[in-house]
Amino acid sequence: MKDYYKISEISKLYGIGSDSLRYYEKIGVLKPRRDVNGYRLYGLKDVYKLNIIRNLRQLGFSMKQIKEYLDHQSIDNTLLLLQEEQELIQIQLEKLRAAEKTILNRITALKEASQIQTGVFTIKKYPARPCVHLNEYITRDEEMDFAIKKLHRKHENRIHDFGNQSIGASVSVEDLNKGILNVFHSVFFILEQETDEYDLLLPAGQYLSYFYRGNYLQSSDRIKEVLHYAEEAGFCALGDPFEIYEIDNRYTVLEEEFLTEIQVRILE
Repeated sequence: MKDYYKISEISKLYGIGSDSLRYYEKIGVLKPRRDVNGYRLYGLKDVYKLNIIRNLRQLGFSMKQIKEYLDHQSIDNTLLLLQEEQELIQIQLEKLRAAEKTILNRITALKEASQIQTGVFTIKKYPARPCVHLNEYITRDEEMDFAIKKLHRKHENRIHDFGNQSIGASVSVEDLNKGILNVFHSVFFILEQETDEYDLLLPAGQYLSYFYRGNYLQSSDRIKEVLHYAEEAGFCALGDPFEIYEIDNRYTVLEEEFLTEIQVRILE
């Protein structure tokens, strides 16, 4: 191992920019010597300090904290620092475990959604489902995406896993009866946990459900199929139908892979 390294060598070895090395020197953390030509030469003590700086910076320590530690190194201070490092690592591990759980939930949900059979009418029973929602007149996919982003921005402190968030949009039966097709009047997020803080409640009860794959241009036709089936089966539709986007552009750009569920509350 060499006794001294030039700034370019240290920069390459540690992946630290020359400007950062000069800054460390400016605040007195590093104290390189100079050769006869005035070039900085970093010794083994500087290399040792850089290892400490890199490790502590990765854990989120400020340069002020690092300098204070390096200026007052002792067994007691080192033990305190190691304990603080341990606590920070535990916090990071908890965040990683939470992130892993989120990813596993997404994998499970996506695999299950990929296996759903389309074109089949089923009846599902739900408890009351609290939602946050945004009233918006939507006629195009781009408008739908923008409305969803607006709603997410408004409630991002409550939506911790947007990738696996249940997203829906409501349709007006009155519009369908007038021949106004593929128009939505609101978007909503179904909240995962019971809460009193919501601005829309999907009532408890039985819902007629129908899945279809493909683009959203078929939306109105599929919804009319669901309403026609409900009428033929002797069900009374309660309220307007809505769509829930099981697989959308959060997961794929291939429209043929999109999976949408239509639901409408019914009274048998």
